[in-house]
Amino acid sequence: MRDDKERGAEASIAYVPFGGLEIELGYVRTRDPDPDPSLWAHGLGVAVKWVPLQAESGLSAGLKYEYERARVDLRGQSDEIARANGVTGLLSWGLASGQHVHLNLGREWVRVEGENEVANTWGVGLEQPLGERLTLAAEVFGAEDARPDRQIGLRYEVVDGFIVSAAVGRGSDRSIANVGCAWEF
Repeated sequence: MRDDKERGAEASIAYVPFGGLEIELGYVRTRDPDPDPSLWAHGLGVAVKWVPLQAESGLSAGLKYEYERARVDLRGQSDEIARANGVTGLLSWGLASGQHVHLNLGREWVRVEGENEVANTWGVGLEQPLGERLTLAAEVFGAEDARPDRQIGLRYEVVDGFIVSAAVGRGSDRSIANVGCAWEF
């Protein structure tokens, strides 16, 4: 992943104990080479997604709760610790032609060194199938009092259950990019 000058990697694993409920654990490690010395950060997170209404075409709806704890190594000073909680409402509409439109509305609480920030978050996305295994995805997303980010990418299912993806975007005077893979079994 790349977010402006920050580069890193993230990994996650998810488990579906029963239909409609997904539990995810994640880890992220990034480096920002811009300050001297460079800054390293890493975080651990957990997410619980519940989607009781699921449909291939028509309306799908659910909720997602996320918690993350991140630590920034300030090189020679005490580390900075951030904790974030977020709740997001998830809505999707699937068309018979295979396209999907997504709307996410949420709220995020962040605490860094005793300071609290609260912001409403949002996202709008579109998925357009380009073939049996290739999908174009575009999204616009952001938070209250900030300019929106925009991203476009491709997702390709190499074999059943194994997906590779890549996306690029721009927002708030920075470039963003990511490549990834997912294995569903």
